[in-house]
Amino acid sequence: MPLNIKMSNMKKTVHLDAPDIGSIEKEQICAAIDRGYVSTFGPLVNEFECRFSKLVGVERAVAVQSGTAALHMALHVLGIKEGDEVILPSATFAATLHAVLYVKATPVIVDVDRDTWCLSVDAFKAAITPKTKAVIPVHLYGNACDMQAITSIAGSKGIFVVEDATESLGTLISGRHLGTLGDIGCYSFNGNKLMTTGSGGMMVARSSAVLDRVVYLINQANPRQDRQGHQEVGFNYRMPNLNAALGMAQLSRFNGFMALKKAFHQIYETQLGKSGWCVLQKSYPDVEPSWWFTAVLLKNAAQLLQVQEHLKQFEIPCRGIFKPLHTFPYARAFQRGSCDHAQMLYERGLCLPSSTLNTEESIDHVCAVIKKVFA
Repeated sequence: MPLNIKMSNMKKTVHLDAPDIGSIEKEQICAAIDRGYVSTFGPLVNEFECRFSKLVGVERAVAVQSGTAALHMALHVLGIKEGDEVILPSATFAATLHAVLYVKATPVIVDVDRDTWCLSVDAFKAAITPKTKAVIPVHLYGNACDMQAITSIAGSKGIFVVEDATESLGTLISGRHLGTLGDIGCYSFNGNKLMTTGSGGMMVARSSAVLDRVVYLINQANPRQDRQGHQEVGFNYRMPNLNAALGMAQLSRFNGFMALKKAFHQIYETQLGKSGWCVLQKSYPDVEPSWWFTAVLLKNAAQLLQVQEHLKQFEIPCRGIFKPLHTFPYARAFQRGSCDHAQMLYERGLCLPSSTLNTEESIDHVCAVIKKVFA
């Protein structure tokens, strides 16, 4: 039955996850074009890598074509191969799973924590076998996994830790950036992320030798001093300079983006989090999340549909939580144990407008519309 709700006649444009591109970005891109730095030739990628490494507090970073490419290369350079097992959570984007399949390893899909929505430490421990060679903790929506526990367990078992920080740039654990706590960290600059290069990714690693190998492989395994010196199969995973130009402009606005994401989350937390009919993602005490997306968990699937339909009436975009990996036809055999929490998030979870193109007023408007559903 339709709800008869009176709201302001003034239309408010609300953005779900649209990129925030302005005059600085246009100037940087045009300057790159004018200088002929549009492909992989030019100094802009190296400059972008240097600036990014300073942001996250590491000595070095390597830019790649996408977050998916970063995950693939991470597993590849660590020597993960057919017969090896890689543990990952069910509540994540498909790219995490696909990277494991690219190297022909066996994905081991486990559940997430009920409150943080990130990899369950207990599920991780229970899934370890002699074949386990790596774990991919996915820091979902800008929140953080329990990295102290995960790295401790992995270290005691000789398991590589590949951090999927593709959604969590800017999140800190005890002052340290996510992506810098494992063996390799992978970031994404897709168009809907906290900052964007259009498409692109970045890798950091504990070992500089690992990054040397990445640089070699993403350039078609071709030493720069020998244009025809291919010794093995490589990849065309380099980032073009045009993307790097956009990335540097976005880096100059990074602090502003972070401030808005946190402000929006605080509004949602204040206005919706204490309502009794939904809960927000929780974080561990030592975590400062970047909140790429703010999402809520409704009481049941019927409420989720009701809120989605109501937001649609007011032209407010939203989207559901990721479909669990263990439900994909080609991945069902890889489930290990119950994935009830991941399934619950999918059936009851909703991502709310979080783009930095929004204003605090527009987020207030979203909250007002949602609250009317339960008035």
